Amino acid sequence: MKVTFQIEGASPVEIECNAGDNLLELARRANVAIDAPCSGNGSCGKCRVKLVKGELESLRTRHISDDEYEAGWRLACSSKVMGDCTVFVPDIASAYQSRMKTADLSSPEEVAIFDRAQRELQQSGIEFDNNFYAFTLEMEPPSEADTMPDNERLTWAIQAQLGDVAVDIPYAVMVQLAHTLREYNFHVTVKGEHRDDRFYCMEVCAPTDTDLVGCAIDIGTTTVSMVLADLKTGKILAKGSSGNGQIRFGADVINRIIEQGKPGGRKKLQDAIVKETLTPIIANLCKAAGISARSILRLSVGANTTMNHLLVGVDAQSVRMDPYIPSFFRWDGLKAGDLHLPANPLAEVVIAPNIGSYVGGDITAGTLSSLIWDKDEMSLFIDLGTNGEIVFGNRDFLMSCACSAGPAFEGGDISCGMRATDGAMEAVTLDTDTMEPTMSIVGDPGQKCVGICGSGIIDIISELFRCGIINAKGLFVREGSRVKRDAHGMGRFVLAFPEESETGREVSINEVDIDNFIRAKGAIYSAIDTLLKSVDMTADAIDHVYVAGGIGSGINMKNAVNIGMFPDVDLDKYQYIGNSSLSGAYAMVLSDQAIEKCAEVASNMTYMELSTHPGYMDAFVAACFIPHTDARLFPHSRQEV
Repeated sequence: MKVTFQIEGASPVEIECNAGDNLLELARRANVAIDAPCSGNGSCGKCRVKLVKGELESLRTRHISDDEYEAGWRLACSSKVMGDCTVFVPDIASAYQSRMKTADLSSPEEVAIFDRAQRELQQSGIEFDNNFYAFTLEMEPPSEADTMPDNERLTWAIQAQLGDVAVDIPYAVMVQLAHTLREYNFHVTVKGEHRDDRFYCMEVCAPTDTDLVGCAIDIGTTTVSMVLADLKTGKILAKGSSGNGQIRFGADVINRIIEQGKPGGRKKLQDAIVKETLTPIIANLCKAAGISARSILRLSVGANTTMNHLLVGVDAQSVRMDPYIPSFFRWDGLKAGDLHLPANPLAEVVIAPNIGSYVGGDITAGTLSSLIWDKDEMSLFIDLGTNGEIVFGNRDFLMSCACSAGPAFEGGDISCGMRATDGAMEAVTLDTDTMEPTMSIVGDPGQKCVGICGSGIIDIISELFRCGIINAKGLFVREGSRVKRDAHGMGRFVLAFPEESETGREVSINEVDIDNFIRAKGAIYSAIDTLLKSVDMTADAIDHVYVAGGIGSGINMKNAVNIGMFPDVDLDKYQYIGNSSLSGAYAMVLSDQAIEKCAEVASNMTYMELSTHPGYMDAFVAACFIPHTDARLFPHSRQEV
């Protein structure tokens, strides 16, 4: 039995299967990208495919209308193969992997944010210095009169260059030493780390290759970003980003933990990040910078606790199981060769320390970059990605927690929600009188609307509330040409009618969507509120609010406050600080002091597990209104934007 996947814009993929096999699982096995934020439990409706030929046994769901079902549309996760068949995979189903909108690391705004973070770190006393060296040696070739073996000849030459130091020549260097020395007639470049009167030799190569490169990586649940930098000058050599290849196994960490717990799942998830994501990015950046991957002598990683476990191939089940104790907070001594990354196999992989099950190294690195640990003022640090992680404090104390807000911010649990790929509505304003929308769409000029991404959902809910179209519960209370109701009276607001959309399907947001998003924004605000109350403070104590993360880049802060997601404090206190995890990882790849400071910040941070905190659920329920059940907390809400 055979299934053929006809992928829009790509070559067909065939896979052998058995009767009753799940279509989504087959696609994953065949490495066919089909977006499934809910990881196949049928709740998100994003894995739409079209049956072209053959037979599928498919459940009828609310995500596929009767007309669409008759036309062949199915949910891959709710379909079983009953015989040979051909399935069409539309471009929108795989766009999350190929056209995910990621931060433009070369934009003037992102460059300025990145540069400012590094300047401020240096001003705080952290020296951007390390112990990596590259130097050229010329040795006399061996002869009948000079029978010194190659390793001793190299050791003596290094000691003549550096003085009386112990020299380590690891196996990975030794096995290629004879060939390399003779290929270049004993005129070579030696690269390595000189620390504590010991030189650790990492590479013997051509005399013209003197590159010393570091690779800083931010592994987000949704996107991965990376920079290559000169280890001695700090100059950025190349930048890049892409979607995380693990996305097809679920939008959130819980679904991925479940997936990696299945037979062969751990390797499948590790391959998705190492082979499918990191390896191509590193290869492309090395090509752009004109360097050899073996010149990468240190890598640093900022990632959440689950991503760190999946990166190194360690069972992550304990992360989600009571009492929520991960396998590791710190991991010293990990090498690029252990993970089969395209870098010098002896290059250390520095993982920013995790704090708890749901506050990981990305937050440690981000906190380092934000410098709240070096300020007297009270600061709130919010990393808003697939999950929401929050840190509050100053130089005297740091409190941290995490809340599950992810699927809605990535378009999951939203009927027309989508990730920030081409066609996503990312910003909108409504005319107060006519309700007509003015939208900003991801993609080329003229791109029609396909769906709504996270920042767009915040905007539209804020605008609907500001214009009095919905009430505090998210129910439609005002009628108009774009307000429609179904047979049961449930309201929805139409952003794009079928003739106005890219797909020919209506793009709208309904009361169920709004309710789902209210719970997501309620999770963010209640986490902040609980964290503040744990130190007997209120929002009035906040001097600065630093917002980081991919979703944070597109957020209208006023709208986020208007719906009760962020505290109602002076908007001048809000500052977007870009990809703080990548900034922190960049500092660590260049600076030995930054590595030490990051570990110190992690050890001084108190982690609060919200799921077991007695006051959190009450705070969450109170926050599940627009903006909040206590209107006094949001005196400026609903004002004109």
